[in-house]
Formats: sequence, structure tokens, C-alpha cells
Amino acid sequence: MGLRPNLLTRRTAGVASTTLALLLSTAAVGVVPAASAFSAAPGEVCVEPADVHSDARTKPGGGAKHEPNELTLAETREREADLAAALRERGRFRAGAGATTMAASVTIPVVVHVIQENSTRAGGNIPDSMINSQISVLNQSFSGATGGASTAFSFQLQKINRVTNPSWYPIVQGSSAERSMKTSLRTGGKNTLNLYLGELSDSLLGWATFPTRKLNSMDGVVVLSESLPGGTATNYNQGDTGTHEVGHWLNLYHTFQGGCSGSGDSVSDTAAEASPASGCPTGRDTCTAPGVDPITNFMDYSYDSCMYQFTAGQASRMLTAWNAYRAA
Repeated sequence: MGLRPNLLTRRTAGVASTTLALLLSTAAVGVVPAASAFSAAPGEVCVEPADVHSDARTKPGGGAKHEPNELTLAETREREADLAAALRERGRFRAGAGATTMAASVTIPVVVHVIQENSTRAGGNIPDSMINSQISVLNQSFSGATGGASTAFSFQLQKINRVTNPSWYPIVQGSSAERSMKTSLRTGGKNTLNLYLGELSDSLLGWATFPTRKLNSMDGVVVLSESLPGGTATNYNQGDTGTHEVGHWLNLYHTFQGGCSGSGDSVSDTAAEASPASGCPTGRDTCTAPGVDPITNFMDYSYDSCMYQFTAGQASRMLTAWNAYRAA
């Protein structure tokens, strides 16, 4: 199927108050704000470094530490409050500058860093063909071509940067080596996706940073290289780890965020889910709220073969976050 751009449009009013109303209205489409999320004043929100709020996808039964830096309820509320503050801030800026429309169709430049221990495949030296296939998977997933909602986003590979450095291999989440790697290699602005590929620690499949108002050198996505299409990670080698982690980079939570209570993943059209799914559990229903668990959603933990969709609410949330945090 061909790729379809998202058809949502936005108009920026000529005065700050109208612009802000439009922005906050857009933010509400398909999004359930966390309790008290919109009560903080702009100056009261503490913006944490990007690497503090990162998230990860793990292999079930792999002995991995579960969910490095998984968001607590308090952290989720803080992020939702910051999103509202960022929208207010952006609304005032754009109205004052007389800017035109907010982005409704976005092409994201991608810089891929292949981290290698040596020049062999076992040492992380994957072929360009796997990387090109991963970019194709991202474009298919985010366009809705796999069966989900169409989002505003497409991806364009800008550069493949191959780095042989045994001290960065495997990539260890939260380590000083990870910080050194990203500080040395990250390129581009907030709108540039830096994708780091290699062997990962703790049986992790990948992790990502959420967007923040100030660009941090840790910003980006880390993915197990063998989870790319054609890789050796059984059940996780169709490229959906990349899709999942880019979803986080665009401000999506897991479908099981918050379990069965509260605002969950802050998106209204994903059914509540008590815990991450594993495999392809047809008809799984872990909450009494309406709807079976969204095991086919890219933001769950199902096998790649079972994941194929974002929802309209998730598409709206990602676009809102892009305009708040990453748009030029």
C-alpha cells in the first residue's frame, strides 16, 4: 500500500488566547489527561533531563531487569502537566511571531548509529539492508498501511554512522558508557531521530527517551540490532521494537501504563490493560473496563507478528507532542 499523510489540519489564530485554545483543544482529542495534570502553572513545572524519563522493551523470560525507569503515577502526572505547559508556551510564541499553521504532516530525518565491537556480524556489523528495511517498517507502521490509524509521521534515512568501539558494546542502559556514546554521536535538532543499534544489556530489546522542551544529548532511541527485519531475535525480528520505541520518542506510553485505574496511557481509545501482554494472547481481558486488551497495539509487549496498529487517539497524541516539543 502507498503511504498516506495524516489529513488533520491546524490553524493558528492571530491572538495568543485563541491560539492557546486551539492547541489545548487539539491536545484533548483522543487524550485523557491525568488527574490534576493541567493545574500546574507554567513556571512550576520541573523539566527533568531527557534520560531520566526513558522506557524500555524487554524479552519475556530473559532475566532482564523489568522496565528501566518506568514512569510512576507521579511522573506521568508531571509529564502531562509539562505537555500542557509546553503547549501554552508554544501557543504564545507562535501567536507573537505571527507564525502560520502548526505541523500536520511531518517527515522525520533519521540518523542511524551502528555500534560495533568489531567488523563481524556477531560483533554488531549488520548490513545496510536491515537498516533500510527498518525505515520501511517505520513508514508502513506510522502510515497505517499495516492496518492501524494513519499518523502524521514519515521517516527519511539521512545517514548510517558505523562506530567500532568495544567500550560501548554491548550498550548498557543508564550507564556512563551510554552517556558517553550519545554525547559523542548525537546529531541534529529536536526533530532528528537518532537511532542507536547494537547488542544490548539485560536482555533488553530497546529503550527510548520521551520528548522534553530542552534538547538533551541523551535524546534518542536504542534498539537491539538483531530485532531489525531479518535479525536473529526470534519473535522480535520484524522491526516492531523500533516502531514501539519511536512511539515513546513521540510521547506515547505503554498501553498498560497505570494498569486498570486512573488515566492509563492518557489515550481514550486504547482499552485499559493491567499488565504487559506476551506472545499472541487472543481475547485477553485483564480489566473490567470496556474492551479487551489491546495486544495488537504497537505500544504493548506482544510478539512482532501480533502488533500492527496505532489508534487515532495515539496518532493525535503524537502530533500534539510533536508540535509542543519537537517542531521547529
